[in-house]
Amino acid sequence: MTRAIPWLSSSSSTFPDLSTALVEPNGLLAFGDDLSPPRIIQAYQLGIFPWFSDGEPVMWWSPDPRAIINIAELKINKTLHKVLKRQTFTVTLNKSFKQVIELCADAPFRVEETWIVSPMLTAYKKLHQQGQAHSIEVWQNEELVGGLYGIAVNGYFSGESMFYKQSNASKVALVYLAELLKSIKVELIDCQMLNPFLASMGCIEVNREQFIAQQLAAKTIIPPADFWQPRLLTLP
Repeated sequence: MTRAIPWLSSSSSTFPDLSTALVEPNGLLAFGDDLSPPRIIQAYQLGIFPWFSDGEPVMWWSPDPRAIINIAELKINKTLHKVLKRQTFTVTLNKSFKQVIELCADAPFRVEETWIVSPMLTAYKKLHQQGQAHSIEVWQNEELVGGLYGIAVNGYFSGESMFYKQSNASKVALVYLAELLKSIKVELIDCQMLNPFLASMGCIEVNREQFIAQQLAAKTIIPPADFWQPRLLTLP
């Protein structure tokens, strides 16, 4: 039996119930033509995210199971521990969002077609200007060699993508993000979809109900006013 997927236009008021998302493809909830910052933030408030390719309508997703990192269970292997101890890299917050998202879209290791297409670049750059999209930058000798970006709704952070030019640089970005969030008692990072890299860092899958419960708890945490201000990051 087929199921019709609703179309969301700029005049549509809200998303359909998460329980109506498809099982295959996993989590497809709605199509649309509205990728405005208010629509994107409305989505993340509900644990929904956009993901589509060039030539396709905007697709909105709520996969079940959901990939998350419980920050207390982040895995740091011996090699990464040595890299962190040696302070091989310098790490900053929100110093170079534009560079990070553009490098994520065209990452040197990427073999498949990017989903960070032009409308996504435009939308997330606007969200950064509005203080809702954030980046972690990893530098080596003043060269940007790794990083990640995502969306924050209060204490809830949904990671979108990462890149690296030097070994361990994206792992370092993830460790610093985890420490940053832990400093305000946030317990999870939303990773959306599991992959081998994230699994190696301790990412697990939970069902949608568990994810939404953890997401709601994270959203109750209100960061300090200067929490996302551009700055140098250090580990405790």
